[in-house]
Amino acid sequence: MAATAPIQASLGLETAEPERLLRWEPENWPLAPGWQPTVSAFLGSTAGLRLASFIRERLAAGATIYPPRPFRALELTPLHTVRAVILGQDPYHGPGQAEGLAFSVRQGVRVPPSLRNIFKELRGSPDEALPQQGSLVAWARRGVLLLNTSLTVEGGAAGSHAKKGWEVLTDALLGQVAAEASPCVYMLWGAHAQAKAGLIEETAAGHGREALVLQANHPSPLSASRPPAPFLGCGHFALARDWLSARGHPGLF
Repeated sequence: MAATAPIQASLGLETAEPERLLRWEPENWPLAPGWQPTVSAFLGSTAGLRLASFIRERLAAGATIYPPRPFRALELTPLHTVRAVILGQDPYHGPGQAEGLAFSVRQGVRVPPSLRNIFKELRGSPDEALPQQGSLVAWARRGVLLLNTSLTVEGGAAGSHAKKGWEVLTDALLGQVAAEASPCVYMLWGAHAQAKAGLIEETAAGHGREALVLQANHPSPLSASRPPAPFLGCGHFALARDWLSARGHPGLF
């Protein structure tokens, strides 16, 4: 074992992260500045305690739960840096996909169809090549909060942790961003995300914050080209770039 340690270190394998959640220990999950009060209040609440009990029970029953770091979006994007929010529903539920950021997959994982459509909408022209990897960590570090409304999911079972308590926390986080981040663009794709528009707009207006709320269909191939608001061709990234640049925040996307 000792002989292999230098090799592992050179490859970065000594800190290899598991693909799934191994235990419920949110007190040990790192948070970037600004999120701790809201997260701590949730974890101590009735909803937070119920969620903890549920996830512990599912882990004890042998369930495979993704991602390994549910608070990754809150780890990489400090509150004071947030200039855009992209809201997803729940993490990817396939092996090795989810990395705790909405629509993002780990390095080396095939780009999923919804993310491929996001890249199509992002590019400057139809001739521009699409990215071959789907990790959006760089976006998160630049101030794009890639937040799912439910922060865990079970393998092969989309929506399996919906309405178990996560939404209480993520609604509180959205409200916190709307109350404090300015200027900020909110990209709400699909009915699930669009249901948060009222919370965002009312909170931002009540605190005198500048918010641009953009809504379109979900980028999934099932809905990306359909009326009433097709995702493909919506121009959200161009609108966001122009709006933020006019307010002194260029280069986010």
